[in-house]
Amino acid sequence: MKVKEIYCKTALSSSNLPGLDYSLNPYRGCAHSCAYCYVPSVLHIPRDEWGSFVEARVNIPKVLSDELKRKRRGVVGISTVTDPYQPIEKKYNLTRYCLEQILKYDFPIDIQTKSDLVLRDIDIISKFSKSEVGVTVTTLNDSERKLLEPFAPSIERRLEALHKLNEAGIDTYIFFGPIYPTVNVEDVPNIIEKFRESGTDKIMVDSLHLKEGVWDNIKKRLSEKYLEVYKKRLFDDKNYYSKLFSEIKKQCQIHGMKFYKAF
Repeated sequence: MKVKEIYCKTALSSSNLPGLDYSLNPYRGCAHSCAYCYVPSVLHIPRDEWGSFVEARVNIPKVLSDELKRKRRGVVGISTVTDPYQPIEKKYNLTRYCLEQILKYDFPIDIQTKSDLVLRDIDIISKFSKSEVGVTVTTLNDSERKLLEPFAPSIERRLEALHKLNEAGIDTYIFFGPIYPTVNVEDVPNIIEKFRESGTDKIMVDSLHLKEGVWDNIKKRLSEKYLEVYKKRLFDDKNYYSKLFSEIKKQCQIHGMKFYKAF
């Protein structure tokens, strides 16, 4: 993994994502190396380079501090094109330092991550008047997770992080997406029950979007066992995700959980 320290000129960017006014990305690049990631297409980074480098914006806490003095209060999304709690955060603490700056002005925050490292910052997150942490889960099959998210924490660790966040009184949600095409409609009741056990009451779902280069990248990592299922449900069965979302919504209603579609 190539790590480079860089300096940024801005910290907060305007966000077009629903519910977010600003986006904050302490890092550029991501060590999790998820095969389906949309970010290379957004940032125009060659897909074969994605997952091989991380740039740490080492001055971002200071830049953020200066910007917060003059910015209109709004929801800050942490992060939108990288994981704020990828392994490099253990060394640089940029996400934590940024949270400390935001807390001074008590802007609402929405954190999204795949990492249980977020638990380290419960002491800060719990002090915000309004904070929410979303944990991304794509499948309950951790063997399959390892194929497409090789350097991300296990599903078990993510669900345990959710449980601990909820115990601490922090609002949470599960970002169930991109849902792997191997998830069957009949699997949904068990999945939602598992999610409910984590203590969260909100689920946001998303399908697997085949941005440029994504399918070729996924194919390289899948065994034949999974490849045929992916092909069928991504290219042939046009109703796969609509049927899946319908069942997820139904199960959420049964358990008194909120259901949202992403984007």
